[in-house]
Amino acid sequence: MGIKGLTPLLKDKAPQCIESISLSQLRDKRIAIDISIFLYKSLSNVRYNGDYLRNSEGKIVSHIVGIFQKTIQYLSVGIQPIYIFDGKPPEEKRECIRERNQKVQECKQKMESEQTSQQEKQKLEKGTIRLTKEHIDDVKHLFDLMGISYIHNDVGEAEAYAAELCRLGYVEAVVTEDMDTLAYGCPRMIRNCIDRSIKRKDVVSCFSYESLIQGFDVTPEQFVDMCILCGCDYCPTIPKVGPIRAFQYIKQYGSIEMMIESGKFVIPDGFKERFEKSRELFQVFRDKIDITALPLHSSEKNLLGLRQYLIQGCGMGETKVQNALKRGYRVS
Repeated sequence: MGIKGLTPLLKDKAPQCIESISLSQLRDKRIAIDISIFLYKSLSNVRYNGDYLRNSEGKIVSHIVGIFQKTIQYLSVGIQPIYIFDGKPPEEKRECIRERNQKVQECKQKMESEQTSQQEKQKLEKGTIRLTKEHIDDVKHLFDLMGISYIHNDVGEAEAYAAELCRLGYVEAVVTEDMDTLAYGCPRMIRNCIDRSIKRKDVVSCFSYESLIQGFDVTPEQFVDMCILCGCDYCPTIPKVGPIRAFQYIKQYGSIEMMIESGKFVIPDGFKERFEKSRELFQVFRDKIDITALPLHSSEKNLLGLRQYLIQGCGMGETKVQNALKRGYRVS
């Protein structure tokens, strides 16, 4: 989910922190990629006639094809991608996960209704997508064949780990759609272009943490408090406090503690403990990663094996695969 309403707040209060750039501007740079959202998008959007892409045996391969195409896009402009997988989420995210699972069940129930049209069912079906171990293992196998590195820790969220890699200077930027990456202190975050007037597929939106802090005129600690008040995955919100008021109140009071002490707000049960824990979670990997001993899984590319996997195992066309390899690996 990220931080509720953070993007429009940034566009309003600190527009200078958002820049539209071409992916080619990251040539020869190493970037960390939060893979989860791209897996979901591949399963949701890489389809044929509304259904998943499947191989000759009926196995779903939309996620494999989608991640392959995304990775080729990075390689074709000289970017070195490192994919980061989610580990076990913190206990504080349990309520958020429960809500997501509930929405999945609601979509499934609506799909079973006789009153639901086929077109509506296809839209609802996308709301039932959940990542499985098989999906993860499939793309790891793809990366092994492509010679692409990845990190999969036992615990911790991918964007949190990636943000610290960026803060330490190991990667140039973090590619994700989760805005809470900025709450983790990520210096440079890349997401799909938010400027709807730009139609080029190679243009993305780049968020600068330093410019954000300057534009908001807050401390890093105050920015985290503001994000918690906006609404994050770890903590309930204070009634009648949305993103705009969260910004205003942090500017006025300076911290969540001072807001509570003012006595002007209805504070939900357990909020104090949850917001304090949320602060800790937004610092979960701070100064705890040794970049000389990263759990980095690397492999040598196997282009022959990759061709066979994509054509025979995933049902991709030979010409399409060959053209992609030419773009990504400069092979004939």
